[in-house]
Amino acid sequence: MVVTFSKDDVLAGLKNVYDPEIGVNIVDLGLVYDSEIAENGDVLVIMTLTSMGCPLGPVIVQEVNNALKDIPEIGSTDVKIVWSPPWTPDLMTEEAKDELGIW
Repeated sequence: MVVTFSKDDVLAGLKNVYDPEIGVNIVDLGLVYDSEIAENGDVLVIMTLTSMGCPLGPVIVQEVNNALKDIPEIGSTDVKIVWSPPWTPDLMTEEAKDELGIW
């Protein structure tokens, strides 16, 4: 199988997933660290959450999987939550910082 999508396509799909407590998408929040695309089109998203105790972590993971299923070429999806490096507001895009009033 020839993969016809890129990491940029994965990131574009993930921009539709919002942290429900903060109201900013997980890409601009800096929660998505990487994605891996297998030769068969399966995708692994490597990401973190704003805190280890995030009560909505399972919801965000499910929304990541759902968002990627909207890209027809993607096979199966998996999400790996990592805690290193820990998330800090420094990982946010300038747009997200402006939206939240963080300078």
